[in-house]
Amino acid sequence: MSLKKPYLSFGQIINMNFGFFGLQYSFGLQQANMSPIYSYLGADESTLPLLWLAGPMTGLIVQPIIGAMSDKTITRWGRRTPYFLIGAVLCSVSLLAMPFSSSVWMAASILWILDAANNVTQEPYRAFISDKLDKTQQSLGFLTQSAFTGLGQTLSYLTPFLLINLFAVSESGRIGRIPTSTLLAFLIGSVVSIGSILWTLKTTKEIPLTEEEKAKIRALPSGVGSTFGEIFAAMREMPLTMKQMAPMMLFSWYAMFIYWQYIAKCVSQTLFGTIDSGSSAFRQAEIWVGPMGAFYNAVAFFAAFGLARLANSYGPKYLHGICMFLAGASLLVLPQLHDKYLLLLPMIGVGFSWASMMGNPYIMLAGSIPPERTGIYMGIFNMFIVIPMLLETFTMPLYYNSWLGSSPVNAIKLAGILLILAAFSVLFIKIKKGAVVGEAGFQGGGGH
Repeated sequence: MSLKKPYLSFGQIINMNFGFFGLQYSFGLQQANMSPIYSYLGADESTLPLLWLAGPMTGLIVQPIIGAMSDKTITRWGRRTPYFLIGAVLCSVSLLAMPFSSSVWMAASILWILDAANNVTQEPYRAFISDKLDKTQQSLGFLTQSAFTGLGQTLSYLTPFLLINLFAVSESGRIGRIPTSTLLAFLIGSVVSIGSILWTLKTTKEIPLTEEEKAKIRALPSGVGSTFGEIFAAMREMPLTMKQMAPMMLFSWYAMFIYWQYIAKCVSQTLFGTIDSGSSAFRQAEIWVGPMGAFYNAVAFFAAFGLARLANSYGPKYLHGICMFLAGASLLVLPQLHDKYLLLLPMIGVGFSWASMMGNPYIMLAGSIPPERTGIYMGIFNMFIVIPMLLETFTMPLYYNSWLGSSPVNAIKLAGILLILAAFSVLFIKIKKGAVVGEAGFQGGGGH
């Protein structure tokens, strides 16, 4: 943008990113509960990856399109704001409907709508950081989103556990085929999702486009064809740094998708020696996965602010590699632990990795892409996340029984190996000099 971007205090950066809290609360509910929900509705274990297809497919389709559209949107409310609001409303309605699913395919259909809505909101939110913040504050902006990712997912993972242990909701109670605690968690998520976005829209306004910028946007071709043409052109002209990040993203996101799908069954196998979704032991394992997920997201919340300072002092690339390695080693250790409280220890490494994944790649990306294409490149970069998820979805059923011996424990070990490969992949990324701000940028961003 041609207007000088104002310096924002730490509190203002918190307000502008608060909507990310609700967005990630929604994602956390999916990660912690969708595999168990599918199991309760009668899904076969081997079909779980296919039932998780909604997330990567909607991300692959929706985010680049929304990115291209939001770059060229002119409204009285701004470029990104309309997408925040539309996505949040659809997300809230989907969360409200999910726990009332009566069949596997009903739940899967609602998940498609939910993930599409989340992607409509998330892509413009990433671009919003580059739009609103000066380069010296962008590291803090992206890693504040990372912190809200940790906080939102911490509370979403903990919600069923707290409902049972603090509010005396029956552990075995069900409404239909879904546990009562799960149903209530999704209802809470519906309120949190829309409420947090509304707070951001109330407290933070976009920087208005100048008349010159509006004229340039209006002069651009419009219509569906031009939108797809812009996407393909941006892909052809993709910056070298962005291309070099692809292997790192492939290994790390393939691994995380394995983790989310199989962690509940791995914990059940590790602690109780069963993966029978109808057993009380499986329900206990599923409930304990909540505090585990909450713990690693809490670690991510607190780690994100420290990572922001370290990223500015030493650069995001090697810091990200160290965090990936910690997570990989942690997942290799996890199946060897047979006490539920000891299972929290590997979550420390996973937490540092999760904080880094939600922030450092975007810091590297923001320094390599042209400002006028921020939205579209943020959308295309999401393909680096969803394509690994799609690959996992279609390839895991091919080797889960043969190579992994139908063992969720072996699946988690594979995820650990892939995260270590992601750590070594950062060595092949070249970031042009001056693309990432120095220590002074963080100090300014903190509002001290």
